[in-house]
Amino acid sequence: MRSLEQITQEALCLPDAQRLLLLEKIRESLGLEVDEINQNLWIIEAQRRRDEINNGTVIAIDGEKALAQVRKLIDL
Repeated sequence: MRSLEQITQEALCLPDAQRLLLLEKIRESLGLEVDEINQNLWIIEAQRRRDEINNGTVIAIDGEKALAQVRKLIDL
């Protein structure tokens, strides 16, 4: 049996049109609308980021400090 990683790699090698068709078939099989898919993807991403903070993989910084750092990078 192929792993999810193997299936993913095979799917990513498909031409764009076939990947879009595969995406549509998966969406239909889940009974989700595009907005629901996007919402679920953001929930998964938020949970991943929360877990990274909780397990110490990343360190959270204050929002104002983050914006200051971004502005500094942009001004370079």
